[in-house]
Amino acid sequence: MSFYSPVITNASEATSNEKLHLFKYVEDPQQHKSEIFESHGGYTAWRKVLGGMSTQQVIDEVKNSGLRGRGGAGFPTGMKWGFVPKNSPKPTYLCCNADESEPGTCKDRVLMERDPHGVIEGMAIAAYAIGCHIMFIYIRGEFNHCIERMEEAAREARERGHLGENIYGSGYDLEMIVHSGGGAYICGEETALLNSLEGERGMSRIRPPIPAIEGLYASPTIVNNVESLAAVPHIINRGADWYKALGTEKSTGTKLFSLSGHVKRPGNFEVELGFSLEKLIYDPEYGGGILDDKKLKGVIPGGASTPFLTPEMINVGLDYESLTTVGSMLGSGAVMVFHEGTCIVWIIKKLIHFFRHESCGKCTPCREGTGWLENMINRIEAGQGQPGDIEKIEEVCGNILGRTICPLGDAAVMPIQSAIKNWREEWQYHIDHGKCQVETDFSFR
Repeated sequence: MSFYSPVITNASEATSNEKLHLFKYVEDPQQHKSEIFESHGGYTAWRKVLGGMSTQQVIDEVKNSGLRGRGGAGFPTGMKWGFVPKNSPKPTYLCCNADESEPGTCKDRVLMERDPHGVIEGMAIAAYAIGCHIMFIYIRGEFNHCIERMEEAAREARERGHLGENIYGSGYDLEMIVHSGGGAYICGEETALLNSLEGERGMSRIRPPIPAIEGLYASPTIVNNVESLAAVPHIINRGADWYKALGTEKSTGTKLFSLSGHVKRPGNFEVELGFSLEKLIYDPEYGGGILDDKKLKGVIPGGASTPFLTPEMINVGLDYESLTTVGSMLGSGAVMVFHEGTCIVWIIKKLIHFFRHESCGKCTPCREGTGWLENMINRIEAGQGQPGDIEKIEEVCGNILGRTICPLGDAAVMPIQSAIKNWREEWQYHIDHGKCQVETDFSFR
C-alpha cells in the first residue's frame, strides 16, 4: 500500500492492457510530475485540440463516445456540454467536482494524487469545448494531499505553457483555480458545490435554471466529476469509436470501482462497464473472495446511497442499465461487501447517522425525517424496538423519497428501504428479542 493513497490492486495489469487507461501509470511514483506525464503522452490531446479542433468538434467527439458522468448521475457528458448557451454575454465556467464524499468511494482521490496532470488536461479540453477561460477544481477539504498535488500540478502546467495566456500560440487563454471545500457531503451535489464556491452555505438550489444556463456567479457553468474529465484526453487521442468499443452499448468505456468491506483484496479497480459484480468480488485478480471464506450476505454496489443486493443478485453487470434491472444503481462505483457475520440493522444505523449528520437542513422532509429515522433505528438496535416500528420507518422513508430539492433525501432512505425489503425478518428479530440476530463482526485483517 502506498503511503498516501488507497491500494491499487490492478495497476500492474492495467499497464499491459491498453483498454485500461485511467490507471495505466498510477503506480509510477513520478507520474505526478509534468515532465513524466508528458513522456507518457500527456498533453498530446490538449495540443491536438488547440491545434485545429473546433469547440463543436470536441463536443461531438465526446458525445459520440457515449461518455457518461462518473460522479453518480450518469448523465451524458457531451450532451451536458452542449447545453451551454453559444452567445451568452456572461463568462462561462467549468467546475471539476472533486468533493469525493460518498462513503466507500476513493477513486477520484487516486487520480488527483497520482495523475493530477491527467485531470488538468481533461479539464482544459472541457473548458475549451464550452468556451471557458477560468476553470475551478473543488476538492474535499480533508484531502490535503490532493490539494497540494493539484496546486503543484497547476503551477507546473503554467510554467510549461499548458495553462496561462496564448497556450501553444493558439491565442486561447485559460486559468485554473484550486479550491478547498469544507468537508460537507452535500457539496458533492453540483448546485451546493457552486454555492460553496461562491462563499455561501453549501445548500442545493432549486432548478430550473440548470447550472449550464445559470450556475457559478449566475453565469453558464458545467460541473463534471474528476473521473469523467480524466477520460476526455483518451477519447480525443484515440477517438470516439475506440471508447465505444469498451463497455456495453449504452454504458461505454471503463469505470473505476472502489471495492471495500469483507473481501480479501480491497482496492480500486479499473474495469470495463458491464464487468461482472460477482467476478469483481470473487476473482483472485480482483476481490479474491469473502474474508475468512464466510458466506456473502449483501453488497452495496454504488456507494452508501444505493440499494443493497443479496447474494442471488450479484450475477449482474456493473453498468447503469444492468444494475437498474435488479433494483439498484451504479452510483459512484463504491462496492461495499458484507459477510454473514454482519447485522443489517447495525449497518443501517451507521448509514443513517451519516446522512442525518450531512443533511444541509434546507428541506423539511430530509432535515426532520432523517432525524426521526435515526432515532427509531437507534432504538431498535439498542434492543428497545416496538411493534409497528418497521412500518413507521417505511412510512417516513416514503415521505422523504422524491420530496427534497437534492438527492440526499433519496440517498438516505433507499438503502433503508432495500434493507427492510431483503432482510425484514432480521429487523423483526431485533424488535422481538431485543438483540441482533447475528453477532456483528466488522473486523478487517
